[in-house]
Amino acid sequence: MSVTTRPAVLDHHVNPLAGPVPVLAAATLWGTTGTAASFAPSAAPAAAIGAAGLVLGGSLLFLTDLRPILRTGGPRGRALPRREWPLLLLGAVTVAGYPLSFYPAVARSGVAVATVITLGSAPVFAGLLAWLLQGARPARRWTVGTVAAIAGCAVLVLGPELTGGGAGMDVLGVALALVAGLSYAAYTMVGGNLIARGHPSGAVMGTMFGTAGLLVLPVVFAGGPSWLLSARGAAVAVYLALVPTYAAYRLFGYGLRHTTATTATVLSLAEAAVAALLGVVLLGERLPALSWAGLAVLTAGLAFLTLPARSRMLPARSRTFPARSRMRFDRSRPAEGRRPAS
Repeated sequence: MSVTTRPAVLDHHVNPLAGPVPVLAAATLWGTTGTAASFAPSAAPAAAIGAAGLVLGGSLLFLTDLRPILRTGGPRGRALPRREWPLLLLGAVTVAGYPLSFYPAVARSGVAVATVITLGSAPVFAGLLAWLLQGARPARRWTVGTVAAIAGCAVLVLGPELTGGGAGMDVLGVALALVAGLSYAAYTMVGGNLIARGHPSGAVMGTMFGTAGLLVLPVVFAGGPSWLLSARGAAVAVYLALVPTYAAYRLFGYGLRHTTATTATVLSLAEAAVAALLGVVLLGERLPALSWAGLAVLTAGLAFLTLPARSRMLPARSRTFPARSRMRFDRSRPAEGRRPAS
């Protein structure tokens, strides 16, 4: 099953408002997930909270888009060929795999460790998948920005444990966080691939997340859905469905139309910064100086990836005339203040 649809270099210079900014906005909304989930009833299983948000939000994504890609394409998109159905199913499975691995990882390893491993490994997995499946070689700009963003994210989130001494790592929790990172990288690449083939981003995200919602529905009932009947439980589930699922993935799907999946996974590290700041503002948490330094490095890495490279931005005249033709054109003109040789 081929997934080759993009050029062989992972450094794309696009209008930030078209690609990176929507992805950063989506990551900002994702950053509210942990704070919102902390208000759920204590009896609610961690995996069930994430699954409930996916069921409701995925259904909303599917139902609010009137262009289902499995049926007809219409003038604004084309129908999904049968040969691409396995790719769509793979995307749905990996979407479902994220909450089922990330939330148990948080329960076993803690929010800090699980967040760093998941978000930090996702860009690496995305780069490896793009290299193995698309033959795309990482550009220097992407590599520098990715390393800075991952390092900053690690220092930001692990700062309190590094300064105060942390407990030993839970091997299964680390493994689950790696699975979550791989799941996120995989469904980002699948979604970006289908969008790049001409399918509407809303239809792609709606179909993937709607199908994933059906896959995780048993998890909601297996843990006992009674917590959803309380006012707090219902409010948390509705918020997770509307904001970090429906609204965020609308923005994320639009961003994937204009940027690469590998860059999108790096920009999603902004989620950790938002989560940390919300913890300070709303939950009364304190960050050491080391964490603030990590936040600065993370911000610099994301800005480096978001802003276009100035060396690639040619002036209008340079875009009008090819290099060789421009040289002949310039030579044919006399210098100012001089007469042409007779």
